[in-house]
Amino acid sequence: MTAFQTEVLVVGSGAGGATTAAVLAEAGRSVMVVEEGPAVAPGRAEPFSLQELAGSYRHHGCSAALGSPPIAYAEGCCVGGSTEVNSGLWNRLPAPLAERWRAQLQLAEFTPAVLDRYADRVESWLGVSTVPGSLPPSSAVLERGARALGWRHEEFPRAFRYDERGRGTKQTMSRTVLPRARAAGAQVVAGVRVQRLLRAGRRVVGVRAVRTHDDGSAEPLTIEADHVVVCGGAVQTPALLQRSGLRHGIGGGLKVHPTIKVVARVPEVLDHDDVPMARITEFAPAIAIGGSASRRGHIGLALADAGADVSAALGDWEHRFVYYACIRSDAGGRVLAVPGLPTPIVTYRLTDADLSRLARGLVHLGEALFAAGATELHASATGAPVAHSVGDLGGWWDAVDRKRANLMTVHLTSSVRMGEGVDGGVDSFGVVRGIDNLRVSDASILPEAPGVNPQAAIMTLAARNADHLLAAL
Repeated sequence: MTAFQTEVLVVGSGAGGATTAAVLAEAGRSVMVVEEGPAVAPGRAEPFSLQELAGSYRHHGCSAALGSPPIAYAEGCCVGGSTEVNSGLWNRLPAPLAERWRAQLQLAEFTPAVLDRYADRVESWLGVSTVPGSLPPSSAVLERGARALGWRHEEFPRAFRYDERGRGTKQTMSRTVLPRARAAGAQVVAGVRVQRLLRAGRRVVGVRAVRTHDDGSAEPLTIEADHVVVCGGAVQTPALLQRSGLRHGIGGGLKVHPTIKVVARVPEVLDHDDVPMARITEFAPAIAIGGSASRRGHIGLALADAGADVSAALGDWEHRFVYYACIRSDAGGRVLAVPGLPTPIVTYRLTDADLSRLARGLVHLGEALFAAGATELHASATGAPVAHSVGDLGGWWDAVDRKRANLMTVHLTSSVRMGEGVDGGVDSFGVVRGIDNLRVSDASILPEAPGVNPQAAIMTLAARNADHLLAAL
C-alpha cells in the first residue's frame, strides 16, 4: 500500500477545492489535492458534447434524484470539477439572501463587506465580465421577449476572459486557480477515490483511498494529513462523511433548482455553441428564466421529454433552442450512502406548491418566447399540447404533475448545511461538528439553494473558510 503525507489534504478539485488549495498553498502550507476523476486537457472536448459527457462527467452525465417526479442531474468528475463542464455563469450571492442566512443561522463573518472582499479576490483570479458587443441571437430572444412584456431582465456575467477579437475563454479551475495552487507548491493528483476518512477521537488523521492509473490498474493509498477539507460537492461530500461514520446533520436538507424546459422554434437561425447569457428576473428569486445547452442532441432529448416527433422537429433544428424555467423549491432531499453500493442514493420530493410554481414558470417562459416571435413551443411534460400561440399555454398547467413533468437540475446544494445553534452539519466556517480538524467547503454547506448559479458563492466561502483555517494553524 502506497502512503503519502501532507499538512492539508483537499478532497475534490472543483470550485471549492481549487480555491481552498490556492489560498492555503500561497500562504506557505503543504497542500495535496486529490480528485476522483481524470485530468482532462482544457478544450480537448467540445463543450456539452458526447465526448465531454463521457470524459468529464460522473456516470456520463446520467444521474437522478428519486422522487415523484424524479429529477435528473449531472456532476462533473474530472480535475477542475463542474467548472470544467458548466457554462461559467457568475452570480454573487444575493445580498438579501445572505443577510437572511446571517441572521437566521447566526453566521459569523458573513456581512456584505466580508463576502464582497472575498468575492473581489476570487474574481480577480478568474476575470468576470459580460460579453463584448451585442448578445448572440439565442440570448437576444429572451431579451426581446422580456422587453416586449416590460419584464425585468439582465445579462449574466461569466467567468470568461475575452481577447481583442471578442473571443472568450472560460476560466475553469484547471486553467486558473489550480495552476495558482501548483505554482505555490500544491500537489494535484487525479484518479484518486477517497473511500473513508481515518479518525482518532475528535480528529481525522488521514484517508484511505484507491488510485486508478491511466492504464486501468489500481492501487490502495493511505494519505496522512494534519487537516482535511472535503470539497466533493453536495452528493459526494455527505456520502464520504457517512461512509466514515459521520451522520449528524449530514446528508439531509438537500436542495436543488428544479428545472423544466421548452424547445422553441423561432424564424431566425440561432447560435448553438454556448448557453444564453440573458435571463429574465421578473419573478426572481422564486422563478428564474434562461437558456440551456442546445446542440442538436440536446434539442432532440428535450423534444423526446415533450413526447414530440423528434425526427420531424429536428429537420429545422437550427431554428430551435432549449430554454428553461427553474424555481427555488420548498422541498428537500437526502443523500444516503448505503453499505455495499458504490453510489449514494439521492432522493427529492417536490411539494404541491413546487409543482404549481414550475407550471407558472413554464407558462411565463412561453409568454416571453411568443413575445419574442417564437412560432412553436414544446414543453418538457409528456402529453403537454404543442403551443403555437399564447392561447395554447393554458393546457400546460395541468401537464406539470408528478407523472408527466420531466425535470432536471445542474445545481445541488445544502446537504451539509452550515450554521450556529442549528441542526446543521458544520459551523459558520465549515468545521464538521465533533471533529476539530475536518472541514467542508463546497456547495453542500450553503443553507439553501440560492436561486442563481452557486459557483461564485462556493468560491467566495471557500476563500473565507481557508483564511479561517490559516488563522487556526
